Amino acid sequence: MRLTVGQALVRFLAAQHTERDGVEQRLIAGCFGIFGHGNVAGFGQALVQEPELMPYHQGRNEQGMVHAAAGYARMHNRLSTLACTASVGHGSTNMVTGAALATINRLPVLLLPGDVFATRAAGTVLRELEDPGSYNVSVNDCLRPVSRYWDRIERPEQLVPALLAAMRVLTDPADTGAVTLALPQDVQAEAADWPQELFERRVWHVRRPVPEPVVLEEAARRLRGARAPLIVAGGGTIYAEATDALRALAESTGIPVAETQAGKGSLAYDHPSSVGAIGATGTTAANALAREADVVLGIGTRWSDFTTASRSLFGPDTRFVNLNVAPVDAFKHAGLPLVADARAGLEVLSEALAGFAVDDAHRSRATELAHEWDETVERAYRLGHAPLPAQSEVIGAVNRVTEPTDVVVCAAGSMPGDLHKLWRTRDPKGYHVEYGFSCMGYEIAGGLGVKMAAPEREAVVMVGDGSYLMLNSELATAVAEGHKLTVVLVQNHGYQSIGALSESVGSQRFGTRYRYRDSDRTLPVDLAANAASLGAEAVRASTVAELETALRDARASTHTTVIHVETDPLVGAPSSEAWWDVPVAETSELDSTRTAREKYERNKRTQQTYLSTHEKVETP
Repeated sequence: MRLTVGQALVRFLAAQHTERDGVEQRLIAGCFGIFGHGNVAGFGQALVQEPELMPYHQGRNEQGMVHAAAGYARMHNRLSTLACTASVGHGSTNMVTGAALATINRLPVLLLPGDVFATRAAGTVLRELEDPGSYNVSVNDCLRPVSRYWDRIERPEQLVPALLAAMRVLTDPADTGAVTLALPQDVQAEAADWPQELFERRVWHVRRPVPEPVVLEEAARRLRGARAPLIVAGGGTIYAEATDALRALAESTGIPVAETQAGKGSLAYDHPSSVGAIGATGTTAANALAREADVVLGIGTRWSDFTTASRSLFGPDTRFVNLNVAPVDAFKHAGLPLVADARAGLEVLSEALAGFAVDDAHRSRATELAHEWDETVERAYRLGHAPLPAQSEVIGAVNRVTEPTDVVVCAAGSMPGDLHKLWRTRDPKGYHVEYGFSCMGYEIAGGLGVKMAAPEREAVVMVGDGSYLMLNSELATAVAEGHKLTVVLVQNHGYQSIGALSESVGSQRFGTRYRYRDSDRTLPVDLAANAASLGAEAVRASTVAELETALRDARASTHTTVIHVETDPLVGAPSSEAWWDVPVAETSELDSTRTAREKYERNKRTQQTYLSTHEKVETP
């Protein structure tokens, strides 16, 4: 069959599917694109020629397109995603941030950036980086370090092996992330003869590996011998659809369950075994149990800095059992590596722990601590701060109005930490906070991807003014595509998360407030008017009551709504009683910095290596 490279690519992608547990779905469900020279004559021509093969969505910002694809993939538990195509040059480099986010969060996205002429017949062209050391370098090479697989297709014959390798990475639960296929503009339009087999329906099985029996036996032995065990559920618990298996294990053993940012929702917030968020943005309940734990079972977590409170949360003698499909995470903290799919691993671990339960004192302590924190949350929700509400009150209002299956979306600023502590999650897919990259600008684009993946759910985006100003263009895309979002835009006149951090290290909120250079006057930026100019319905709420009314109206609406609410940035959420390692200047003329350094040195002494000696696994 004679087709151009662009046409062959579209036909191949349309035929790819994933399968897990007997359920099949399209791997590449559609394509975002912004066209220019570099992709309009190749991939773009192929899309318009056979529109029934690949649904096309017009983006407004290339970074936003990739964020939307990542949000889509996360909602589909990494079994389906979107492709993103951009023109040569800045269109392609705009996707770098999105690629980094996807790879760090281990979410599959397919990037198809245009590239310079492979034949070099035209010489140096518009948007081409002229590297005097090599004519084989283009700006797309900057996508290499943020991609799990990267290739440049310089001849039609290279496309087939590259596509198979790309699909392997996109469907690998342990090794997925951004996949980049750089497509020179002349090669995209070049025709070649292709085998018909390339375009036949292909189903990629997504595996569920089980743990090695000898390691499973040792994991069960350590948990049975634990005095105060704790489970930490990460994002892998949700991606593997292992929440039912986790709940069964928690109910049979009584082991309390804490959650990472990506794992929040693994248990409903009011489940008897749930102790909430863990780490620097965690609850006092989970963090107290973490300090007392002798054995910790980590499920699908990569043990990020925030989760361990910069390695200060767990004691020096804590032992770790890490159930993870990715070996790189299973071996962290000198843990016992239970390399397996989260659901498959939990099911066999539950069998190995049959008849085991923690003592009543440990169970009662976890319940009591969780109850105390829930009372703290309720007080934060109903603080009654005036004249401007606190951010915790805004979170409380949104939580009260939303339904369990609604999805709250967030990524950067102070909001993710407050949500991790305070949001009462009631559904495994109801909490969507991107905190692997914590990328400012993800929220609206990610919310668009969430809504595209789950149109039956309400997507509620919570975004601060700083993040909104960095990337709000996909509001127009949501309006154009008819994907309704409710955006709660919190106006606090600056980078208030970093402002608080700056103050904590003695730097007095330097460079974090939105003010005129020559005075302390607030900038007269009207973000509600900006949202209206992009096609959204804009509503202003001055009080918590007005916010709740606006949220109910937005829920009843079929149109994207942005609700603008101003908050007092100096009212923080309840403390997690945990630390985060941000270095403080060792010498300073500022009293505030010297005081902060003294506190930093005290906290620094609490950091652990997690390298305590453990007994070896005995092999038969």
